[in-house]
Amino acid sequence: MSHLITLFEQHSYLILFIGIFLELMALPISGEFLMSYAGYFVYQGKMNYILALLVVVASAGAGITVTYWIGKAGGYKLVEKYGKYIHLGPERYQKTSAWFERSGSKLLVFAYFIPGIRHFTGYISGISRLPFRKFIIPAYTGAILWGICFITLGKVLGPQWETFHQAASKYVIIFVIVAGVLVVSYFAYRFYKVQIKDFFIHWINRLIKKLKTIRATEIFLVFLTLVFIGMVTLMLGLAQDYIYNEFTQFNDIAEYMAQSVIYSNWMRGILVFQSPLAMGLIMAGAMIRIWHKRQNRGLEYLLLSVSVLGAKPFHDTVLGVFSYLQSIGFIKQPHSANFPDFNATIIIIVYGVCLFLLVRHSKNNYFYILAALVGLVIFLGLAVINIAVTPVLPSDIVGGYVYGGVWIFFNFLLFEMIRLVLEKH
Repeated sequence: MSHLITLFEQHSYLILFIGIFLELMALPISGEFLMSYAGYFVYQGKMNYILALLVVVASAGAGITVTYWIGKAGGYKLVEKYGKYIHLGPERYQKTSAWFERSGSKLLVFAYFIPGIRHFTGYISGISRLPFRKFIIPAYTGAILWGICFITLGKVLGPQWETFHQAASKYVIIFVIVAGVLVVSYFAYRFYKVQIKDFFIHWINRLIKKLKTIRATEIFLVFLTLVFIGMVTLMLGLAQDYIYNEFTQFNDIAEYMAQSVIYSNWMRGILVFQSPLAMGLIMAGAMIRIWHKRQNRGLEYLLLSVSVLGAKPFHDTVLGVFSYLQSIGFIKQPHSANFPDFNATIIIIVYGVCLFLLVRHSKNNYFYILAALVGLVIFLGLAVINIAVTPVLPSDIVGGYVYGGVWIFFNFLLFEMIRLVLEKH
């Protein structure tokens, strides 16, 4: 690898072209590594961004085009001769070819981002007899997106590029497994669509018969329970990372990326959403909504009060637990005394509870979607801005969101159980 880096420093554009081309010929070379390293060179001024991108597009386009024609020229003969040994006889090949002509071209745009898939995309396209006119546009579009993504990432990360590459390597196996499962699932659906549909229709009909005897509130209660279990699991995972001080790389990368994307002062205006006035207005809106809908007013006012007023005692309890673990030597070197961040905790509690109460009992599905999007924008925007302009660690903010989420879902679950008991009696 060090020899490759030395060559890259001496012949950047040539090595970038050859490396990408050979990877798409199915050689074990990491195109993402070369492109992100090229982006790092762009950051240093050793390479030109546009020229590096053009080299990636040209080499990726050349590589996938060559493999397409290789597959088209000799692929079918190989299928006829050896296909039966891998359960790809002429009949199944014809079905695969017909499917790939209908839908396969749509996958070409995204295939570059899946390790182990992009290496054979060109060959499969050619073997399946996908017309070249249907192949060329998505193939080159994918090459452009692939190049922009990793060269820009290397440029944005700059001196933190090496840290990112080391951290990302930990998750490559997980990514490959997930991508493989998705691809296998997709192909299984394409080949066994009728059987899968019949299976799901059968079970959906059985589920509907059972749900006819279950009230909507009880179904909602089951959903809240599952979400709460998921949040608790995530909370415990973060606690483990905190105890073993495993947030360093995450904090370095998150801080650098957040500071890199904040270009304009107007983006700092998002901070208004964490002001007492903004949070007071959203709580007032939730209270008016509760009064207007006239359903379980007392219970929902109590939910709002307990969730918001209980935020500080809940946060202090968490800090107390970590402090105790440190006093007995269970935590030796905590990365921060501010984990989880109280500001992030109170933000997700106030906005999470208020958005929940605003959409509660709403019959408009678009209202649910809109509320979820608004909440996502507020939480993500405030996290990025706070990471960029305040000394708060990214892991503390993430911890605040997760621990605050556990608190509000605990209250949602508790009060829905109370509501169910009151309605039964």
